[in-house]
Amino acid sequence: MQLFSDLVIPYTQFIDQHGKTTNEIPEKPYSPDLLREFYQWMVLTRQFDKKAIALQRTGQMGTYASTLGQESIGVGIGYAMENSDVFVPYYRDYATMLIRGVKMRELFQYWGGDERGSNYEDNKEDLPICVPIATQVTHACGIASAFKIRGEKRAVVVTCGDGATSKGDFLESINLAGAWQLPIVFVVNNNQWAISVPRSIQCAAPTLAQKAVGAGICGEQVDGNDVVATHHVVKTALDKARANKGPTLIEAISYRLCDHTTADDATRYRKTDEVNRAWDKEPIKRLQTYLHARSLWDEEQEKSLIVSCQANVEQAAQEYLAVAPQEPGAMFDHLYENLPYALEEQCEQAIAKTQRLRMGE
Repeated sequence: MQLFSDLVIPYTQFIDQHGKTTNEIPEKPYSPDLLREFYQWMVLTRQFDKKAIALQRTGQMGTYASTLGQESIGVGIGYAMENSDVFVPYYRDYATMLIRGVKMRELFQYWGGDERGSNYEDNKEDLPICVPIATQVTHACGIASAFKIRGEKRAVVVTCGDGATSKGDFLESINLAGAWQLPIVFVVNNNQWAISVPRSIQCAAPTLAQKAVGAGICGEQVDGNDVVATHHVVKTALDKARANKGPTLIEAISYRLCDHTTADDATRYRKTDEVNRAWDKEPIKRLQTYLHARSLWDEEQEKSLIVSCQANVEQAAQEYLAVAPQEPGAMFDHLYENLPYALEEQCEQAIAKTQRLRMGE
């Protein structure tokens, strides 16, 4: 009898933590230009992340979930998807969202408490950020079901963290995807920590990808700090999904170099040595080292990129700060088709109080 722990789960890596190749990188599509684009998007995402934290720390934005150290997963997904696909994110997917046309200003708005930031100007079919754990996975299956019923050659990518794989929403969704053979790719960002819960006690299985076995779908691991490997694995899974060959569960191994959110203090539960070791594997330095070694990137290009990214991020921040706030009554919109009497009364009171304040009463 084969033990669950004996199951072989494929693992893909092309570039290791030292910027050296562990497997030959295919020439197509990984041209020097594409690799530089990967790098530029990762750097932009990190600069965006820094600004978002600065806005929160200065009281100009609400609680924010950082993506520090996980940028390559987002870039790999973003470049693997086609425009006709649908992305269903959780709350660390800024790189993918930016690549797919979401504006930095809109992301700032969302985390600033303004839901208008989720009404993307240039991307109307991708779903907004989902903070409740794993609920977005069920939504993704609904979208994939619609594609299958309509006979459309489209696919869905849904992301979640390692903690979400313990939720019923996730397990029910991968089961449904397997039973109905849905055109969907599940990407689990295994960043080793579900808030303060370490991966080691999250699940007894050697890999989270093994959860795919019970659902009858393909499960595999990828080095989530290797953008080339991540792109390759996600693109392969998406091509398979669009060809009606079934769903895939991808466990991307990364590390959350940041606090869980700006409301968290990870020093209470993580050892400094562990975090320092994780910094040695982080994705941006890894690709930079690889590019430098092949004379595909230099110091002047780096300086120019940082200046450009910072300018773009600052402009987006100023656009966000310049957005006039909504009227207080807007907090009651889009909750019910017909507002219940109790909330209707509260809405009227909020509007009336605002008017009195403006009149100096």
